[in-house]
Formats: sequence, structure tokens, C-alpha cells
Amino acid sequence: MVAIAAHASWLLHHLDIKSAFLNGDLSEEVYVEQPPGFAIKGKKHLVYRLDKALYGQRQAPWVWNEKLDASLLALGFTSCTTEHGVYTRVALVIIGSWWESM
Repeated sequence: MVAIAAHASWLLHHLDIKSAFLNGDLSEEVYVEQPPGFAIKGKKHLVYRLDKALYGQRQAPWVWNEKLDASLLALGFTSCTTEHGVYTRVALVIIGSWWESM
């Protein structure tokens, strides 16, 4: 994408979505033990049901990508059929997404 933009003399913009993986919606029920220091006195046997993904979960990158994909498609972008994570829209808007799995 950088090479294409440089060749065409396009402007480039970038952003970092902080805590992106924490915004992914889980499709299955996931339960975790109470973390050390946060256990409720007398109820240490209880577990938490997660509503959102957490860093370190296998599915965190995937559910974040699903949410990003749905949002970009709702905004009128088209997903590239040959390159995962690349989206285009009329008027020469091209978005490339990349994430590092934890």
C-alpha cells in the first residue's frame, strides 16, 4: 500500500486503535476465574462470564477483526477478495488493517 501511495503521490494517514482486542464481541460463553487481588471475600469460588475479549485469548484477534470488518462494510467499504485486511471505497479510500496477535 505504501508503494502504491508513493507511486501515485497520495497522502497517507495512519492510526492505532488502542486496546482494540478488548472491543471484540465474544460469540461463545467464556468463563474465567477471579484474578488474584480481585476475588470477593467469601466468594472466591465464583467465576466471571466475559462479555468482551481479553488479551491473551486465542479468539481475541479474530473477534476484533470480525467487528472491524462489519463496521467498515457498514460504512460502505468493500473488502478485497484477494488480500485479507484491505478495504476500498469509491473516491480512492483504501484501508489496510494489521494486528499483532498476542
